[in-house]
Amino acid sequence: MLDLLLLNLTLPDGRVVDLQVRDGIVVHAGAGAPAHQTLDCRGLLVLPAAIDMHVHMRGGTQSVKEDWTTGSQSALAGGVTVVVDQPNTVPPITNREHFKVRVADATAHSYCGFGVNGAVTRDARIADLWQGGALAFGEVFIAPSSYGEALTLEVQQRTFAEIHRLGGLVTVHAEEVSGTAPVGLRQHSLQRSPAGEERAVQALRASCAPGQRVHCCHMSTAGSLDAAHRAGMTAEVTPHHLLLSIERFADTDTHGRVNPPLRSERLQRELFLAWDRIDLIASDHAPHTLNEKAQAFTNAPSGLPGVETMVPLLMAHVLTSELSLASVVQKTAVAPAKVLGIPPAGFSPGDRADFALYPREAVPVEAADLHSRCTWTPYQGMLAVFPERVIMRGTVVYDHGDFTRIDPCWYRGRGYMERPQI
Repeated sequence: MLDLLLLNLTLPDGRVVDLQVRDGIVVHAGAGAPAHQTLDCRGLLVLPAAIDMHVHMRGGTQSVKEDWTTGSQSALAGGVTVVVDQPNTVPPITNREHFKVRVADATAHSYCGFGVNGAVTRDARIADLWQGGALAFGEVFIAPSSYGEALTLEVQQRTFAEIHRLGGLVTVHAEEVSGTAPVGLRQHSLQRSPAGEERAVQALRASCAPGQRVHCCHMSTAGSLDAAHRAGMTAEVTPHHLLLSIERFADTDTHGRVNPPLRSERLQRELFLAWDRIDLIASDHAPHTLNEKAQAFTNAPSGLPGVETMVPLLMAHVLTSELSLASVVQKTAVAPAKVLGIPPAGFSPGDRADFALYPREAVPVEAADLHSRCTWTPYQGMLAVFPERVIMRGTVVYDHGDFTRIDPCWYRGRGYMERPQI
């Protein structure tokens, strides 16, 4: 008997089928069969669940901001079933011991699947992290950021060469920083300028070995995106750079402070119009508390929450036909799986049975309805389409606001002794 049957599911090619699921994978798309659970998908938009390859789940001494429980619930409520945690934790993930502690915390508390990246610092034990299961390395800070120190060129070249030798992926936060602490959003954007971001991307390629696998995080302009592609790198864009601009906020409003900075409305619109050139979307979910954001702009930390709103915001633009459904699936589910080398979710036999079921109606984003411990959102009042149900490995793990926890899958990198189980 099947574990799950999804009735009246509309495939991307327009066919309406019944999707059969057993043991966490899709086994057939066609006619129905007896199943332990049946869901009627008539009238819903059913998408392969998203992978967010750029989150900061905090925890430990930073648990007041977020932890694996609240962060992963936020992910599921936004149609995301796999997250990739960044290593600039406290302490940073620079060795196997810290890595094991992080994985154990996620295994015990996460509601969604996860991978953990290894840090790239002067004293990071790269090979040890790779063999321990690091999914990728970075984000590597070319310029300083909140909870991230910039690498020297010598350390960058040495560590990148080792990662290349191992066959690993490097993910990079590419910026130039100038001047003193900024006093507002406009100065912040000038000090971490679009031109500096492009130069950082160009310099990055010059210091990499031929054929090195490099992924550029959170490109904030169309120019930076194109620079990454000219350098042969993949590149992600965040919803906040895609949809927000500095004009949306008062100049000293710290809720808009993020690295790289938000840009002008003109540059933000140019980036949105470059949608077809974007490889993938990632949230850079980096929550800070309201008290931290209440500090003066010069002292407030950079970072925004976003894992729960990432796909729902895009889905609102699908309903208005500004974005195609197929392109959203490509950039949130297909491309991240390919870049990371993990099993894809989808509708074909053998695919991971992770799905999000969306209504065809947008609602305003309300911070009180979200699940992050930080309790605020920069997208307040913007339209979004949130999933009614989310399925992970064939099990309904989110159902109209209710969560069901199953053992999360840890997605290990290729250097680990064995491949991850679906």
